[in-house]
Amino acid sequence: MSGAELVLRSTRVITPEGTRAASIAVTGEKITAVLPYDAPVPDGARLEDVGDHVVLPGLVDTHVHVNDPGRTEWEGFWTATRAAAAGGITTLVDMPLNSIPPTTTVANLRTKREVAADKAHIDVGFWGGALPDNVKDLRPLHEAGVFGFKAFLSPSGVDEFPHLDQEQLARSLAEIAAFDGLLIVHAEDPHHLAAAPQQGGPKYSHFLASRPRDAEDTAIATLLAQAKRFNARVHVLHLSSSDALPLIAEARADGVRVTVETCPHYLTLTAEEVPDGASEFKCCPPIREAANQDLLWQALVDGTIDCVVTDHSPSTADLKTDDFATAWGGIAGLQLSLPAMWTKARERGLGLEDVVRWMSANTARQVGLDGRKGAIAAGRDADFAVLAPDETFTVDPAALQHRNRVTAYAGKTLYGVVKSTWLRGTRVVADGAFTDPKGQLLDRA
Repeated sequence: MSGAELVLRSTRVITPEGTRAASIAVTGEKITAVLPYDAPVPDGARLEDVGDHVVLPGLVDTHVHVNDPGRTEWEGFWTATRAAAAGGITTLVDMPLNSIPPTTTVANLRTKREVAADKAHIDVGFWGGALPDNVKDLRPLHEAGVFGFKAFLSPSGVDEFPHLDQEQLARSLAEIAAFDGLLIVHAEDPHHLAAAPQQGGPKYSHFLASRPRDAEDTAIATLLAQAKRFNARVHVLHLSSSDALPLIAEARADGVRVTVETCPHYLTLTAEEVPDGASEFKCCPPIREAANQDLLWQALVDGTIDCVVTDHSPSTADLKTDDFATAWGGIAGLQLSLPAMWTKARERGLGLEDVVRWMSANTARQVGLDGRKGAIAAGRDADFAVLAPDETFTVDPAALQHRNRVTAYAGKTLYGVVKSTWLRGTRVVADGAFTDPKGQLLDRA
C-alpha cells in the first residue's frame, strides 16, 4: 500500500474473488491493491471507512439515450450523467440516436463529443449508427473510437435514423465483420409488426398485442443467420421475448458470436401491473407477462443473457400521452436501475455479486473496457458505488436527476440506497451532493 493516496475500507467489498472485508488502496485514478481489512494506512493517505456499507465496482451502462444535442429537452449529458452517478453508474455508452445529428459520421461524432466534453459527471463512450446509406462511414467511425454500431430492423421512431432491411443488414454486417467490429441490434421484424393488431388507445393489452413476441423471435433468427454467414460479432439489444432464448443458445453452441442484454424494466415490471393509459411503462419491445419474466431471470442465471442495461430513453412529459399507440416509447431508468434490480434479485435469492456481474463486469467486457472498468482489482479505475443494501426508499419522481422526471417506478419501495459514487478515485456524489463534472470521454480500446 506504500504510496497510496486514498484507502477505502469496508466490511463488505465485492471483488472478482467474492465479497470480503477489505481496504482498497488508490493512487491517482487507479486501484493499486485490495488488501486485508486491517492493513495499516500509510503515512499521508486519507482513510475513508464506510463501515458495513457494501463497496461495489461502479456500474457500466452500455445502453443510454442521452439525446444531446438536438433533443436536449428530452435529456442531456449534464442531467443524464448526474442521474447515472446518483444511481452508482460510473460509465455509460451513449446511443447514436435520438440526438440531432445522430452519430453516423465522424463529423457527427465530433459534434457529440464537443457537446459532452464539459458536461459529463461520469465517463462516457459512444456507439455509432448503421444506416441504409452510411456503409462508407462505418470503418472511419470505428477508427475514430466508437464502441460498435447500432442498427434497427424495424422503424426506430425518429426519421433521421432509418432501419435496415435484410439486404442492407447484410451489407453493413459484411463491412463491420471486415474490421471485426460489433453490431448491436434492435431486433423486431417489421412485417410481423405490420401484421399485428393496431388498435391504439389507452389499453396496455392492446399495445402488448401490437408488439408480439414473434416479431422479436423472427428478427433475432434473421440476425443470427447473418452473423453466422459473415462470422460477425453481434449483440441483441433489450431482449424481452423469452421465446427467443432457445434460438440464441443453439446459435452459440453452433459458434455464432452473439451476446445478449435485457433491461431492469423487463425483469422488475410485468404487463399484468401496467395501468391502462400509463405510458410511462411504454417501451419497444414491450414489458411482457410475469411468466415471461421468470424465464428471463432463469436465462440471466444460466448465462444465456449476458448483461443488464437500462435502455434509458426519456422524453418530455407531453409525449407520454395516454394513447399507447402514439406516446413516446422509452423507460427512464438510469438513477433507479441498481435498486430496482437489487430489490428483485434479493426476492429471488440472488446476491449483489450477481447484480455486479450483470451490470458491471459483463457490460465492461462487452465493450472492451474490462481492462479498466467493471471490477475492484489492482490496475482498474478506482470507480466505486457505496450501497446500503438493506435500506429502502420510496421512489419520488421529483427527487430524480433526470431532466424529465417521468418514471414507471413512481411510488415503488426499493431496496438499496446509494450513499456515494466514486469516479477514478474522486467522490463525485455523496448523499445527493455533486462535485463539478469529472467525466472523461472514452474511445474503444
